[in-house]
Amino acid sequence: MTVPLVIHWFQRDLRLQDNPALTHAAHLGTVIPVYIHDTRHSPPDEPGGAASWWLHHSLSSLNESLKGRLTILKGDPLHILPRLVANTAASHITWTRCYEPWQVKRNTLLKQKLASSGIQVQSRNGSLLWEPWEVLKKDTSPYRVFTPYHKKASKELPPPRHTLPKPEGIMLAPRNSESLSLEKLGLLHPSGWHTTLETHWTPGEQGAQERLATFIKDGLGCYSDGRDYPGRRCISRLSPSLHFGELSPNQAWHAAALSNAETRHIEAFQRELGWREFAWHLFWYNPHMPSSSLRKAFERFPWQHDNELLQRWKTGRTGYPLVDAGMRELWQTGFMHNRVRMITASFLTKNLLQDWRTGAAWFRDCLLDANMAANSASWQWVAGSGTDAAPYFRIFNPVTQAAKFDPDGTYTRKFIPELARLPLRHLHTPWLAPADVLHDAGITLGSTYPEPVIDLTYSRSRALEAYDTISSK
Repeated sequence: MTVPLVIHWFQRDLRLQDNPALTHAAHLGTVIPVYIHDTRHSPPDEPGGAASWWLHHSLSSLNESLKGRLTILKGDPLHILPRLVANTAASHITWTRCYEPWQVKRNTLLKQKLASSGIQVQSRNGSLLWEPWEVLKKDTSPYRVFTPYHKKASKELPPPRHTLPKPEGIMLAPRNSESLSLEKLGLLHPSGWHTTLETHWTPGEQGAQERLATFIKDGLGCYSDGRDYPGRRCISRLSPSLHFGELSPNQAWHAAALSNAETRHIEAFQRELGWREFAWHLFWYNPHMPSSSLRKAFERFPWQHDNELLQRWKTGRTGYPLVDAGMRELWQTGFMHNRVRMITASFLTKNLLQDWRTGAAWFRDCLLDANMAANSASWQWVAGSGTDAAPYFRIFNPVTQAAKFDPDGTYTRKFIPELARLPLRHLHTPWLAPADVLHDAGITLGSTYPEPVIDLTYSRSRALEAYDTISSK
């Protein structure tokens, strides 16, 4: 009896464990593992510089796990996959579902095209705990507020499915002769900027498993109380691996549930996984979310569009240490602590009155974990333009936030070494430090460290006045 040939098309599921579509392929027959770098559709969520670096190394890790048999191609999957089917005589194709609007459209067309040729196509959910259409209100309408969404999903629906092991005895076909070298995808930036990321991260499924194990052992036990403090190691740092599918949310969910941590810490972590799910839920039902405010009134908001202010923010030169530390962490590591993400985003949109879309675009280019759903939903939440938005008048004060969440200055000093010698009482407000204190710390305001780019009291009042111009209409 001839064993069927099955193409498994890797997209955002770059792992072997807990991969339902790959497991199904392995049960069907001999697997032809394929990755296609889509360049024909100009996808709006094409990875930025940091994410491209991660993707390169994640694919390298996946290929190693597949014993060097990953076929790597570049172009339009609508043309490539049917050609590959014809050349290999494959009878089945499997893939993990994607949820971005452009990918849904492309994959639907592809499924129809292949099915009309007699090819059996199977897609599976391997990226979400709950698919968008599974968590709906009683009237079957989608949720627009996170808390009732999460309550429905986590309390009223069946729990997330249990995880699957790596397929045992998986039969792999030889690498296809059409395959390109990974370098041909051009994912590494020619400037070499990405080399700084190598000191902070290990992309790939094994690296993801190691970070999960470390978090469960050393971080989950302080998660509920400590996750807001950027100087503490109480966060998971799993978001890049979740984004690229090196780790499934089910693996993270159940690893936490089976840990010895207190219930409050487990539930707090699972709630954050729930926020990731909610972002995809919003994106599924609001495909315009990355480019348009969900609250329509915000399309009339009087954004300032000041490129100099935007550049000061991007490069961590606003004069507010916690904001600058966050922006430098982003540039140096491709990551930013979640509490600091909210503070830097609030500063840009409310104190500087810059359009949330400009901030989202910068994060998308610099973040390793910048998927379109979470990035857009989070920026709209902070800006006040989202469906589940914080009140617009909730403006994060970077000075009081620093005093509360970086009380010993650990985080600020790490990423702004020019302020390291400044006494703690002046660390978060260097512009108020006496001249002799600044001199002793080796600081010249306006030279070695910038003066504040804007006054907080004035900018808060200006932001509220701007909000009044749209709330009164």
